[in-house]
Amino acid sequence: MRIKIISSGSKANCTLVCCGKTNILIDAGPTASFIKAELAKVDLTPKDIDVIIITHTHSDHVKGLKYFIHNTDIKVCATEDKIKDLIKLVPASSLKLIDETFVINDVKIELLPMSHDVPCHGLLITHSDQELVYITDTGYINKKYLPKLINKDFYIMETNYNEEMLMNGPYPYLLKQRILSDSGHMSNHYAGSILAKCIGPRTKYVVLAHISENNNTKELARDEVIEELKDVDFNFDHLILTEQCVASEMMEI
Repeated sequence: MRIKIISSGSKANCTLVCCGKTNILIDAGPTASFIKAELAKVDLTPKDIDVIIITHTHSDHVKGLKYFIHNTDIKVCATEDKIKDLIKLVPASSLKLIDETFVINDVKIELLPMSHDVPCHGLLITHSDQELVYITDTGYINKKYLPKLINKDFYIMETNYNEEMLMNGPYPYLLKQRILSDSGHMSNHYAGSILAKCIGPRTKYVVLAHISENNNTKELARDEVIEELKDVDFNFDHLILTEQCVASEMMEI
């Protein structure tokens, strides 16, 4: 399994997951030209993408979708509660209705319900004996799903804000309350506490994602997550931080 973060943050989100010969995009928030340029760096084109899985329909996750799939056979996979929004962006023939567990070629994907202000899912992607957890855009993670997340190979986890920066920052009070709420986003400390429960001997990479430009810094996200992981056996050289519209290198597990 190979993973490349194409973009992560409040402006645009998109992640490439390559499982053998199966190529998956999670969301398509950047412009089509930006996604294509980043795919070209790893010798892929849009026609090499098998499916795009939409976690939710906020614009930073779908605004590049319409033009990226133009003149391709790519299927856009989404649950029924997202279809009504996606049909405004892409032809019905491009949409594939999925259940909470489905298979693409030899890749198994399990959707994990998240708590956001629109229907949203995290992902558990399994290929052969390798497993990837992808969770962003949620105010909290229901504890009943934690057993599914323990000791995976790769985690992409939202660390959206530092509480002090958010509360002292420029956002209106109601927006601050939304971000802090159970249907908002995860803080550095909260995400770190979840990772502390989940990281195990198999874990090779942890990516901190959806880092706010206004209410966080990469340094704070790293330091506060490491504080939560102080008793966890993990190589912090493999703790990766994302940036708005700056792609990562390809990571392999």
